[in-house]
Amino acid sequence: MIDTGHIRTMLYTPTELATMIGAAIRARRKAMGWTQIESAKRAGVAHRTWRRMEAEGRASIDDLVRAALALRCEDMLAVLFPLPAATSIDALLRQQASTTR
Repeated sequence: MIDTGHIRTMLYTPTELATMIGAAIRARRKAMGWTQIESAKRAGVAHRTWRRMEAEGRASIDDLVRAALALRCEDMLAVLFPLPAATSIDALLRQQASTTR
């Protein structure tokens, strides 16, 4: 989504985004030279779950985290939901205070 002030524009539908994530998982797995079975085993998920992740982008958050760990890209998950930019000094100070606790 793009925040244009009051109107938000969606760049992708949830289905499109899920499919893109599944394709990225598949590409990363193949680049590492792993089969789906090997990847599923390394991630600790069922082979059927792994196939569904790649083909449809459908998985639980836990399965997605397990896949990211197995594919060694969990650092990208850690920055998935950054805090929005502060709109005032007071908001910035509140954000800083909340992240140091």
